[in-house]
Amino acid sequence: MSATESIFSHPQPKQEAMSADRHEVRRYEIGPQEAGQRLDRSVQQQLAPLSRTAVQRLIDEGAVLVNGEREKAGYALRAGDVVEILWQQPQRLTQVAPRALPLEILYEDGDLLVVNKAAGMVVHPAPGHEEDTLVNALLAYCPQLREVGSGERPGLVHRLDKDTSGLLLVAKHQQALTALAEMMQRRQIHKRYLALVVGQVPLDQGTIEAPIGRDPRNRQLMTVTAHHSREARTHFRIVRRFAQHTLLSVEPETGRTHQIRVHLKAIGYPVAGDPVYGRSGHRLPGLTRQFLHAAQLILPHPMTGATLKLEAPLPTDLQAVLAREELL
Repeated sequence: MSATESIFSHPQPKQEAMSADRHEVRRYEIGPQEAGQRLDRSVQQQLAPLSRTAVQRLIDEGAVLVNGEREKAGYALRAGDVVEILWQQPQRLTQVAPRALPLEILYEDGDLLVVNKAAGMVVHPAPGHEEDTLVNALLAYCPQLREVGSGERPGLVHRLDKDTSGLLLVAKHQQALTALAEMMQRRQIHKRYLALVVGQVPLDQGTIEAPIGRDPRNRQLMTVTAHHSREARTHFRIVRRFAQHTLLSVEPETGRTHQIRVHLKAIGYPVAGDPVYGRSGHRLPGLTRQFLHAAQLILPHPMTGATLKLEAPLPTDLQAVLAREELL
């Protein structure tokens, strides 16, 4: 029985030209009817259809001020507060081209689908990856997704890093997307990952609770910090111990950028093969990417309420790593 079995039973149109950067400054005053509303919800209404996660990131980075001061995303607005949004809309693709790329769909109905994303595939278009992403493939497979959510991320409920494989949830219409996003906020969608970490974790199970924010020395990275951060919580349990590594089942309770990788690094057990947050100089033969796989999704169906439990087996490249003598 494999390690995963012991845990889980189980020619294209041309891209349109990129638009120029747009700089926007929006100021508005809170009236009596808006008093008590959370700051992030108020800003999201101003910047629709920008996602709440993107709005919270703007707040964390100091791009939103209340009466000239930075506030937390959950700040309760008061009548008379003046909100200022200092927003530079990044370059974006005005039209995402569908492209017939390989897709492994593990579940589909009229409301949603679940994809088993391959490692190395970027989820949505970005500079350098305009036509080879999961979104390009999804639009070729399901063209109506173009009307769901934002133009660059149609139907996407959450994301995975480029080199993380596994389950990704996609809504097929706006009602399903709204319902799934609300479930995500209420933490009704449970995502479980398999992670091989460097070192022998002594506890059989545990919880990492530490706030995550931008690294002040490198804004492209995340770190555990009390400065302009957001709460983050990650649960883990041991699946198997090896000579110098540990295989974990990891469930992030919150959904911060790079949360699992940052939290595991913070407790001294970084994900094996992680080029950004991994241990300097550590190399595991046969491992060519970070050993992180989204193995299970459990959620209520957004329309029927029936429980869905989806599982993706560990990819062959990661199975081969677990079987190597160097690991054992």
